[in-house]
Amino acid sequence: MIEIWLNPACSKCRTAESELRAAGVEYTIRRYLDDPPTVAELEDVLGRLGLEPWDIARTADARKLELTLPPKAADQRAAWVRLLAENPRLIQRPIITAADGTTVVGRDPESVARVIAAD
Repeated sequence: MIEIWLNPACSKCRTAESELRAAGVEYTIRRYLDDPPTVAELEDVLGRLGLEPWDIARTADARKLELTLPPKAADQRAAWVRLLAENPRLIQRPIITAADGTTVVGRDPESVARVIAAD
């Protein structure tokens, strides 16, 4: 089953969820602002995405929250992951994972289609 991390106030999340519904696939919703991912869950998602934590960070939201971001450097990776876990509003959305582990940041129809096809 597909899992989608979403913020219901986000238009990209609503669009991705609509695409999942239209495809007729089963999915579960995780409102990640209410149920933030752990450091371990973020590490797992980052590994499946093949990205670094700063690649899925909403840096403009960090400024709004008056947070100082660590440098984008390998030795700061753990600090980034902790920051995302402690401040889930900084996580890019929606993140969608298929049962086979295929994971995308579903901000465009092609990414959502890729995870649907993997299901």
